[in-house]
Amino acid sequence: MRRELGEYLQSRRARVSPEEAGLPNGAARRVPGLRREEVAMLANVSVDYYIRLEQGRAGNPSETVLGAVADALRLTTAERDHLFSLAAPGQRPSPPPAEVRPQLAAMIHALRDVPAIVVDRLTNVLAWNDGAALILADFAELSVEQRNLTRMHFLDPAMRALHGNWEQVARDAVAQLRHTAAGYASDPELAALVAELSAASPEFAAYWNAHDVATRTPCAKVLNHPTAGRLSFSLESLVLPADDGQYVMTYTPADEPTRMALLAAAR
Repeated sequence: MRRELGEYLQSRRARVSPEEAGLPNGAARRVPGLRREEVAMLANVSVDYYIRLEQGRAGNPSETVLGAVADALRLTTAERDHLFSLAAPGQRPSPPPAEVRPQLAAMIHALRDVPAIVVDRLTNVLAWNDGAALILADFAELSVEQRNLTRMHFLDPAMRALHGNWEQVARDAVAQLRHTAAGYASDPELAALVAELSAASPEFAAYWNAHDVATRTPCAKVLNHPTAGRLSFSLESLVLPADDGQYVMTYTPADEPTRMALLAAAR
């Protein structure tokens, strides 16, 4: 995890220009972004300490130091949370195999006009209703291993065609997985998923190595359905704190044509 912390700090440092940090650009730079000594100055820590932080040799940095480094690197809220997770001395153990509570499964099946799925921390699809099977994939026809949204985004051509803005969707999926992964660094299932997708997809490998992080936020979702055409939704991700990182994704029709297309397809 200390290596992960160092790689993350380096990736964020490379994104911030001297101008953005309020510093003179000065002489030509061999690499983009801020120098280590500049981050140290902005965070009010010694250069030696910041170097040791990037090298994973700084022990357990205080919240004050981490906050100052986050400010210097102009981190977003999600990126700041990720930094603190990476710097935490302990890691959560891998949870047991995910199971969906019967009450939760009943809830999403009751949402007849709203496609919905239950997903675990690694984006494995654990449960779905008929609407989700109509607009996303017939999960019942897939093996358990294939029911993973991140894997589907990168390895399933149908999922790529479904999203007109596939590249942004794929980048967001990896950034969200990165954010989740900080709390489960020793999770063998996570390591296997990342290794598989890094080997199978150069795009996944590039996005993963960029170290971008993001949380799941409400957003508009447009799908190019092969039979129903263009469908517009409002996507919500509802975190379930008591269920080992599970969350519910709901696709509420954003317009009348989408609602009518879903009703027609369901007949």
